[in-house]
Amino acid sequence: MQPVVHLVVGYICYAAYARWRFDGPPADAPVLAALVGAALPDLLDKPLAAAGVVGVGRTVGHSLLFVVPLVVVVWFSARARDREVLGVAFAIGIGSHIATDIPWHVLAGDYHELGFLLWPITPMPEYSGVKGLGTLPALEVTITTLWLEAVIFVAGVALWWHDGRTGLEAIRRRLGR
Repeated sequence: MQPVVHLVVGYICYAAYARWRFDGPPADAPVLAALVGAALPDLLDKPLAAAGVVGVGRTVGHSLLFVVPLVVVVWFSARARDREVLGVAFAIGIGSHIATDIPWHVLAGDYHELGFLLWPITPMPEYSGVKGLGTLPALEVTITTLWLEAVIFVAGVALWWHDGRTGLEAIRRRLGR
């Protein structure tokens, strides 16, 4: 999944949780925590791969052997500050990232590419790229994962806009604008 779509999915997941738990749209701080969680695996792994430290862009930050202990530490840290909602939001964000990297491999039958889940215990082969989901023979068009990601992106941005662009004002204040 494209990194920006991970952010959108993290937002959608946390917004759904906020509506269920708090009966309303999400607040700024938890949304930002969810977005940090949703971005973190790629923020760790893509630079490591680009620098040649690891062979592929899904290793440390995508491994459950790193993610699960990190979520526990973040949650306990947030709880100690009486801000459990931030720990939950971070867990939802990073969990959504890992969870949404799985279906494309399963749908394509590329199960061996799920090695990132327990890296370095399991190998992570080179990612084979965009997956085909099907074809529309009448139009001679192949539907790929990018099409579905585009739909998710548009829906997520629409939800964020509907929610009042949660988090944007907090970022502007932080940046002094």
